[in-house]
Amino acid sequence: MPTIKLDPIDRKILAELQADGRMTNVELAKRVGISAPPCLRRVRTLEESGFIRGYHADVDARELGFEVQVFAMVGLYSQAEVDLSKFEEQCRNWPLVRDCHMLNGEIDFILKCVAPDLTSFQKFLTNELTSAENVASVKTSLVIRCAKDAPGVPFSILEDRANDA
Repeated sequence: MPTIKLDPIDRKILAELQADGRMTNVELAKRVGISAPPCLRRVRTLEESGFIRGYHADVDARELGFEVQVFAMVGLYSQAEVDLSKFEEQCRNWPLVRDCHMLNGEIDFILKCVAPDLTSFQKFLTNELTSAENVASVKTSLVIRCAKDAPGVPFSILEDRANDA
């Protein structure tokens, strides 16, 4: 995969698509100040280069019946690469685990989990997560409410840095 350097128009395209991935190419081109054909070529290049990994609907989990969101901090007995990879693969196969991040420090992984109710989460916790191979400890925190859930990255920071240079 060739490495491409993003220019201000590429970053603006990414910022606009991050905010609204459903807009038409014509609307996107208008917002970034270029004509539609080169805009479409740039979007395809950004997709092929891996800057755009996909397009997703932002669904409301609670409205869909997933009332419980929990962060689980997981400690493993072994941090050997083979054991870390095995745990990551398990996480990819657990539907209730929506995010899995490896950390440094006292906690090896933090998982964001969703469930329809506490009983469903408790069943997952006791039957799958805590009983998984190599899991030494699990500490959970139930989410009361979410003050911010911003997807993607803050492109304005990149623009500020470019202007400061």
